[in-house]
Amino acid sequence: MARVSALRERRGGVLVELDGEPWRTLPVDVVARALLRVGEELDRPRLRELRRELRRSEALSTATRALRHRDLSAHDVEARLERAGVGSRERERTLETLERAGYVDDARFADRRAQALAGRAWGDAAIVADLERHGVGQEERAAAVAALEPERDRAALVVAARGPGRRTAAYLARRGFDADAVEHAAGPIAEDA
Repeated sequence: MARVSALRERRGGVLVELDGEPWRTLPVDVVARALLRVGEELDRPRLRELRRELRRSEALSTATRALRHRDLSAHDVEARLERAGVGSRERERTLETLERAGYVDDARFADRRAQALAGRAWGDAAIVADLERHGVGQEERAAAVAALEPERDRAALVVAARGPGRRTAAYLARRGFDADAVEHAAGPIAEDA
């Protein structure tokens, strides 16, 4: 059995030496969570524990890189982890950790996403469908859409910018606005020829 002879701080982690020879560099969080100490023997159970901690660290690193630039739903983070080859048990643990820390919050994601899409002239139906594609639950979807400016008012802004008529009505319909909002904002379109 090999014995830990030194733990040396290195750029990007901790160099672990076994029996006086460099073994490998581990992330600081792995060494800390595993409570790795100089003089400790690394038997099979201890090596398995280190490997589990390393997988955990890699999964968290993958997820936080994905979250660095924008908010993601739990479903999207899980999909990224799956594509990275992270096992289902570790994906679940990673998501729990990120949710506890507040890095992943489907309600916040839904609110921000709905606001952004509404700002790009999307109607409620299209916003709900997009949130559903991102794996956001029904309650969070409903709350996010309820917090938006009324759909009729958003449709009226589009009509004010594009002008009334069939083309604008068709545009609104394609963007997920319901028929009532389209008719209310665009007026009696059937008579436009």
